[in-house]
Amino acid sequence: MATTTVHLMRHGEVFNPDKILYGRIPGYHLSELGHQMAQRVADHFSAGDFDITVVTASPLQRAQETATPIAAGLGLELGTDERLIEAGNYFEGKTFGVGDGSLRHPEHWPHLINPFRPSWGEAYKEQVQRMHAAVETARQQAEGHEAVLVSHQLPIWIARQAFENKRLWHDPRKRQCSLASVTSLRFDGDRLVGLHYTEPAGDLLPGASGVSGA
Repeated sequence: MATTTVHLMRHGEVFNPDKILYGRIPGYHLSELGHQMAQRVADHFSAGDFDITVVTASPLQRAQETATPIAAGLGLELGTDERLIEAGNYFEGKTFGVGDGSLRHPEHWPHLINPFRPSWGEAYKEQVQRMHAAVETARQQAEGHEAVLVSHQLPIWIARQAFENKRLWHDPRKRQCSLASVTSLRFDGDRLVGLHYTEPAGDLLPGASGVSGA
């Protein structure tokens, strides 16, 4: 059976001075630091011992901008897959917090009653279905080689939870999926046999210790 690796990468830092939950709103692009993160990962993939033949991204601008230098550095055409898009969220376009954010307003509280689905957005099971389908497509396209899929934190984390047969509901503060991080899935045929997490741009993260790859 062919061994294939699919790398799930989260996009870099986004320019968001108003600190809103931008979700699927178009036009949110990478910050200057975000572009540095994207280039750092592009250099990581170009210089390392990788055999990447497919690069595909979510249609959202921040993911496309993150994936562009990766594809360019490898001499590959950048693909787009709608299934890699950010999770839908009721609070999209709003500030999210207790102080001056949406949570102080009672009209929003009914959307918080069920954290297991979750009630405020796209169901976790639906995210798993589309993300796993996108991974399977990439695995077939890159069979015997490697693929990079650029997506968003929650879909990547939920996809990982399902691959590891863990519960889907979770504490968002405990997600292991930092900006520009890479969650690598290794398959023998269509069977997942390994999962590895790296942060090629880890030293660029706010508050980072300077240890890349943590």
